[in-house]
Amino acid sequence: MSLPIPPEEVSRILKDWEEHPMRKPRIAKVTVNIALGYGGERLRKAAQVLEEITGQKPVFRRAKRTIRAFGVRKGENIAVMVTLRKDKAVAFLKKAFEAVGYKAKASSIDQFGNFAFGIEEHILIPGVKYDPEIGILGMDVILTIERPGYRITRRKRARKQHIPLRHRVTPEETMVLLNQMFGVKFE
Repeated sequence: MSLPIPPEEVSRILKDWEEHPMRKPRIAKVTVNIALGYGGERLRKAAQVLEEITGQKPVFRRAKRTIRAFGVRKGENIAVMVTLRKDKAVAFLKKAFEAVGYKAKASSIDQFGNFAFGIEEHILIPGVKYDPEIGILGMDVILTIERPGYRITRRKRARKQHIPLRHRVTPEETMVLLNQMFGVKFE
């Protein structure tokens, strides 16, 4: 195990997960995003690539405001994204971590255990061939990690319930989870 946290902390986390199954975090969703900053034919090709890689139809994202310096108008499609859950998310993550060599930075984890990384070239993902018409696209991959029971913040009934900090996922737990599931090494 190559983690930047002490081994006794790792064993404490694993022991806690065994004793209390509701404390073991899980991957809630994986969001894959390709942002070009402009629309047109290249954005449609990016959507086609994203659908081929993930196996799910992507959604176009619009600009929130006009930025004249970049030539972006409010309401114009400038990015494409897809949200993966459960088995599709795990299958995609296996390919995505292989593309980055199963290495990640510990600083890419936020205070609530969510993790983000980038893939510089989509052709690094196994099974994807280079197409000169499309070119090379980079993408962002964001993992939302939560414990069972976190749904009470999103449900319709009694939404004002409070999630205590002890039930939030820590960065250390995210490192241990990803190392266990995919063999990711953190620097």
